[in-house]
Amino acid sequence: MMRFHQAALLAAVASALCGTGRADEKEAQAVVDKAIKAAGGEEKLGKPAAFTWKSQGTITFNGEDNPITIQATAQGLDNMRSEFEGEFGGNKVQGVTVLKGDKGWRKFGDDTMPLDEEGLAREKRNMYLQLAPALLVPLKGKGFKLDSAADETVGDKPASVVKVTGPDGKDFTIAFDKETGLPVKTTATVVGFQNDEYKQETTFSAYKDFGGIKRASKASSKRDGQKFIETEVVEFKALDKVPADAFNEP
Repeated sequence: MMRFHQAALLAAVASALCGTGRADEKEAQAVVDKAIKAAGGEEKLGKPAAFTWKSQGTITFNGEDNPITIQATAQGLDNMRSEFEGEFGGNKVQGVTVLKGDKGWRKFGDDTMPLDEEGLAREKRNMYLQLAPALLVPLKGKGFKLDSAADETVGDKPASVVKVTGPDGKDFTIAFDKETGLPVKTTATVVGFQNDEYKQETTFSAYKDFGGIKRASKASSKRDGQKFIETEVVEFKALDKVPADAFNEP
């Protein structure tokens, strides 16, 4: 009889825990669905073959702001090309990073190098962190797991927070403004240029309508509380067809 009661108690606890998990997932899905609707709807966000955009801003090293321009094209979460131009101490720097499924390359000047396993994983995570809160629909797809987390205040406004586990098995969070439903912040652990880990917080603001899609035109990232990069989207558009060489080795 004692064993029966113990088994019943364990079953009840397991059932309660599973029920809580399903409730958290359902709540998180509802937050993401609201965001998708607010940003333009699933068809607008999910139908295009790809998206392309141009950003300009600054990146901060050793307390100095350096001007940068970024031109990027992304197809889903498997293919992305990002072209970077910057000026550091009066010296111009150009670079290209390309992800094509399970392959990737990085080019600085005239030197092109394939990404090794670690570099590829790092760039894919960067892509998830950049695109998931912008395109939103991929969060409902294969490889992503959603759970609700404790609410936050972003700026002076309340926000619902969703914990996201990406295809790489690593977590990050997205905070959504409770009134508008749109993403206003991401928080994640990232690896920097010297293989150091940082807590990166990115806030999104100044939403604009780009061809029926609402996208934050401004983003500001801090690493361990220190200013890192600030960008403003000056162009953003959906593509019906992707250029054949978009994701070729640079």
